[in-house]
Amino acid sequence: MADVEASVRDRINGDRDCTEQALAQMDLRRKINLLIGEWKAAGGGDVLPDVHDRVRLRLVKTVGIPGRAATRR
Repeated sequence: MADVEASVRDRINGDRDCTEQALAQMDLRRKINLLIGEWKAAGGGDVLPDVHDRVRLRLVKTVGIPGRAATRR
């Protein structure tokens, strides 16, 4: 999803049409919302991590592994 968002930003910054990428981004967000809804309906009650939590967790995982934090995921 981050790749799609970056693509939309690049096209907007380049003053180009981003309709297809924006529609793909909205579709991904809709799918994520549906998955979260299904998860909650199945009894999921944990707090899902947000971007800040994921970055923090990624930093914790990469401590002690030189060069790992520099690699792109």
